Formats: sequence, structure tokens, C-alpha cells
Amino acid sequence: MTPDEYVEAVLALVERIPPGRVMSYGAVADALAERSGRASPRLVGSIMARHGGGVPWHRVVNAAGRMPPGHERKARERLLAEGCPLRGDRVDLAAASWSPDEGM
Repeated sequence: MTPDEYVEAVLALVERIPPGRVMSYGAVADALAERSGRASPRLVGSIMARHGGGVPWHRVVNAAGRMPPGHERKARERLLAEGCPLRGDRVDLAAASWSPDEGM
């Protein structure tokens, strides 16, 4: 998979995350690792920062459930509007995590 194809695969996967659910950067990387040969949460974060404006970027959080840095308020508003469960300033990952294996 070329770097451009990986960008497209990350964005396509993020587009599949249902409203009210989330994936961590690491979960996105893991879901694409076998196909892509890449498994870097940092690379996923970089792709989201550069190219994620057209996808539901607020549905991708860090491994502790924290929302994208610098966009916490907007992400929180969007997640709450979708009914995503939160615990304080973090997403409740036990209740909100989604895997592409679950389908839609």
C-alpha cells in the first residue's frame, strides 16, 4: 500500500465509524495494519490532522479517550450531540469504542 493509499484507507475507515461511537488512533492503525504493513497511531494522528477535515474527525480519540488536541470543545459538542458516552472530559471507551468487525 502506498502512502497515499494509506491516507485514503484511514479516511475511509474513519468515515465508517457510526455516530456516537469512536476509535482510538491505535485502533485505526491496528485495523489497517495487516493490509498496509503500517501500525503507527502517530501516523494516523498525523493523517487526521492534515487530511481529516472532511470526515468525522471527532470520532477518533487517543487511547485514554481524550479528544483531538486543540479541538476538544468542538469534538465534545459533536460527540454529545451524537449521544456518545463521556466520563468527565474523556470518552467512555468501554461503552463507545467501535471496531470495523462490528459492521454498521
